[in-house]
Amino acid sequence: MEGLVIRNTGSWYVVRDMESGRELNCKVKGNFRLKGIRTTNPVAVGDRVTCIENGDGNGFITAIEPRRNYIIRKASNLSKEAHIIAANVDCAMLVVTLFHPTTSTTFIDRFLATAEAYRVPATIVINKIDLLTDEDEKEYLEAVSYLYSSIGYDVVQVSALEHRGIDELRSRMQGKITLLSGNSGVGKSTIINDLIPGLELRTADISDAHDTGMHTTTFSEMFPLPGDNDGWIIDTPGVRGFGTIEMDRHEVAHFFPEIFEIGHDCRYGNCTHTIEPHCAVRKALEENRIAQSRYNSYLSILEDGEPDKYRKPF
Repeated sequence: MEGLVIRNTGSWYVVRDMESGRELNCKVKGNFRLKGIRTTNPVAVGDRVTCIENGDGNGFITAIEPRRNYIIRKASNLSKEAHIIAANVDCAMLVVTLFHPTTSTTFIDRFLATAEAYRVPATIVINKIDLLTDEDEKEYLEAVSYLYSSIGYDVVQVSALEHRGIDELRSRMQGKITLLSGNSGVGKSTIINDLIPGLELRTADISDAHDTGMHTTTFSEMFPLPGDNDGWIIDTPGVRGFGTIEMDRHEVAHFFPEIFEIGHDCRYGNCTHTIEPHCAVRKALEENRIAQSRYNSYLSILEDGEPDKYRKPF
């Protein structure tokens, strides 16, 4: 049987036969590796796989089709292991909130850089705009929207609570496999409940003490969009940090479109835009043609490549 992995429950995977719609609970048979990287999950939601039944109503995944792309991050224990968030996606939508809780621009930039690295088109969804009531908050909303749209990213402003912007999201998802990711508490589950009436994913209030989200999604899962045979949403657990992996320090600039473009004017072809003379990127930074927040995020990813960054102290 060949099918699509639509749910990951830890050691079990649910595989859907795309022709019949039948679902089979499977475990992995054998070892799978991705370019030699140690991953916490050898199979990811979105994978196309081959599986065989074992006679008791369950099955084994025996092979994975080559992935056309995937989103990957460093595992939460900050080791050298990686975690594949999802595979074979047409769009990655990063759901963020500017307040309650606050999504840092560093988190946004790291996600976007990873999407660029693995050839996944990305959209930024700014949720909870109904909470932005004073002028300073509204100005910040427009500033963040302008920053990323000026770079070339699609930005959608949404209030899932008031159902604003949901139709716009739905139109962007038509006929696509769309990943929804973001910090805990940004409202991913509420957005999906709006997009798929009757699904009723569990939601929870953010922590008053820490202004952070409460985890409501435990494992990744795919849901079909109503009335759209090819449209799927991948819901993922909330993440607090986004560690990058597999990025050569001389290639990191490639994943920041505005830095990459201006970097063509640097004197040295292998310029890291840190200490080299006649660096066009640092000049653009001084002239406010590159946002300081973006440059800081770029530097933070360079630091990820330092050999001792994730080494445990003795």
